[in-house]
Amino acid sequence: MSDDYGADSIQVLEGLEAVRKRPGMYLGDPHDGSALHHCIWEVVDNSVDEHLAGHTNLIEVVLNKDGSLNIRDYGRGIPVDKHEEFGISATEVIMTKLHAGGKFDNSSYKVSGGLHGVGVSAVNAVSKWMEVTIHRDKKVYHQRYEAGVPTSPLSETGVCDDTGTMIAFKPDLGIFTNVIEFEFEQIDNRLKETSFLNAGLKIVITDNRSDDPHVSKHHYEGGLSEYVSQMNSGREILHSE
Repeated sequence: MSDDYGADSIQVLEGLEAVRKRPGMYLGDPHDGSALHHCIWEVVDNSVDEHLAGHTNLIEVVLNKDGSLNIRDYGRGIPVDKHEEFGISATEVIMTKLHAGGKFDNSSYKVSGGLHGVGVSAVNAVSKWMEVTIHRDKKVYHQRYEAGVPTSPLSETGVCDDTGTMIAFKPDLGIFTNVIEFEFEQIDNRLKETSFLNAGLKIVITDNRSDDPHVSKHHYEGGLSEYVSQMNSGREILHSE
């Protein structure tokens, strides 16, 4: 190791390059599985925020045989119009710029569970590929990214009668080591807790990695009170309420 330490030792990593170089600073340990699964939480948090804003009561998570994962909500859909500052779609800004989103001005989201995170752009950075499909204003939009870089501009691909966003991504196994497969039990437990914390939110998890798909559903109208009731099952209750 050289003893020289001067101005030429200082590197500036632009855009998402920093996340790919040092994923542990943004998502957790890339070796023990924490960063791999944190990618899911980051994307799900955005959908949960749409629920908190009153726009969706359903989130669908699908694990695919090829190691990819889909997360779909039925919220408003990511904005698709042109972002004046960057000259590209708002979708591309959100997907490729760190700390970009609609949660900083207190107008698009009055409450948000995702402000502690680094956002979907960091997940995009550590993915071999990511695709976003948006249903908004009766139209379907799509864009694909590879290692966080768009392969083409956001394009209109069809029409629809619903709204929402689907994020599909496949982790880059050049970044993640040791634990390289999503663990269903860990995902199921975490999203069960998420459903308990958000009364009325239904989360459906489908594991298609085997010939016999496994489906787990979580929906608790009582929220935390229902969680306490489950914990108390089979126990002597000290307080009725």
